[in-house]
Amino acid sequence: MLLAVDIGNTNIALGVFDGKDLIQHWKIRSEQQKTSDEYEIILLNLLSLAHLEANSIRSVIISSVVPPLTPVFQSLSQNLLKVNPLEVGPGLKTGMSILYENPQEVGADRVVASVAAFEKYGGPAIIVDFGTATTFDVISKKGEYLGGAIAPGIQIAAEALTLKTAKLPRIEIKKPKNAIGRTTVTSMQSGLYFGYIGLISNIIEEISKELGKDIKIVATGSFASQIYPDLASIQYLEPFLVLEGLRIIHDRNKT
Repeated sequence: MLLAVDIGNTNIALGVFDGKDLIQHWKIRSEQQKTSDEYEIILLNLLSLAHLEANSIRSVIISSVVPPLTPVFQSLSQNLLKVNPLEVGPGLKTGMSILYENPQEVGADRVVASVAAFEKYGGPAIIVDFGTATTFDVISKKGEYLGGAIAPGIQIAAEALTLKTAKLPRIEIKKPKNAIGRTTVTSMQSGLYFGYIGLISNIIEEISKELGKDIKIVATGSFASQIYPDLASIQYLEPFLVLEGLRIIHDRNKT
C-alpha cells in the first residue's frame, strides 16, 4: 500500500491507497514545532483506528509547501515505515511540462493537483484550490502547466478582519441567509461569502478569456464543498485531488 502525504500551511492531508483505491484518508494540523516522533505517534494511532498495520505501507510519496516539515516526514517514513519516500520536486517525473518562467516557484501541491485534474478530465482546465490561499491553476489542452492566479484564502480574509479592526469578532465562515446582514456577524459573513463568490467567478471569467473554449473547471481544497454549490462555472468537485495526484505521480516513478 501507498501512503500519500500532502503537507500544507494549515493542514496535512494523509491518504492510504491500495492500488488505485483511496481506502483511508485523514487531515491533521500542520504544526512546525512537532517532532518526527510526535507525528509518528499520530500516524500510528490513525492507522490503528483504521485497522491498518504500519508494515503494510510499502511506499510513501510527499508533497510539501512547508520546508521545515519535509525532513520531519522523511524521517518518519524511514524510521517508522522503513521506506525511503519520494518527494515531489526536481528530478521526479510528473508527466507535465511546467511553463512558468521559473518552474521551481510553483508549489508542489499545485503541480500535483494539476496532474490529477488533467489525468481525470483532460484539458484545457482550471483547478480552483480553496486552501490557506485560493489558487487557480491553468492547464493547456496538451496538458502543460501554464500558470495561474493566487488570492488570499477566505480564512485568511476572515482573520485579517478580526486582527486589523478593534471591534469585529471572530466568526464562523458560512453562507448567511440574507446578503443584507442585520448583525455584525451576519454582515461579516455576507461580505466574506458573497465577496468570495464574486472574486472566484471573476478570476475564472478572466482566465477563460485567455484559455479558450471547452474548459474543465475543478474545485478542491478545504472550503470547496462549502462554496462550490454557489459557483455555477465550476463543473467538478474533487476533495481528494492532491492525494490522487500523488498516487499518479508515484505510479509514474515506479522502478
